[in-house]
Amino acid sequence: MDFLKLAQERYSCKKYDPAKAVPQEILDKILKAGQLAPTAKNSQPQHVYVMQSEEALQLVDSLTPCRYGAPVVMAVTYDSTQCFTYPGDKYNSGAEDASIVATHMMLAAKAEGVDSCWLNFFDPDKAAEAMKLPENETVVLLMDFGYAAEGVRPTPTHEKTKPIEELVSYR
Repeated sequence: MDFLKLAQERYSCKKYDPAKAVPQEILDKILKAGQLAPTAKNSQPQHVYVMQSEEALQLVDSLTPCRYGAPVVMAVTYDSTQCFTYPGDKYNSGAEDASIVATHMMLAAKAEGVDSCWLNFFDPDKAAEAMKLPENETVVLLMDFGYAAEGVRPTPTHEKTKPIEELVSYR
């Protein structure tokens, strides 16, 4: 599939078919895409937690109302001790590295016919505590994966974009 077509057709799925599991071989491809994602200095500070057991999905449901019946949720985190620190020692690359990893996984999922939704409607500190993560790990996002329920379509705002002139400046 042409990349721009893939990017255009991918949308945030808001209702999944909970009876249709994502096969392990497809999950493996999605995770491999995340492993191949570029990170600052190739430090790979990310960790991906695949939440698919009933217990894990109940934990996700306790953190956010936005699972939408997905059979798989991935929590993408970063280890602050493994991040590149920018000059000035104020910022690190953790959030951007985890976001690049998640974006690769999201697009790889779509290429395999799997729908997704990037979730940010949760408290990252409560998620880290509930998941019993080490103190040096920060949760950046949760991402639903599964197959859209019958009749699900993108939200009306999916096709709306600002004009490119508002988003890009040449200097």
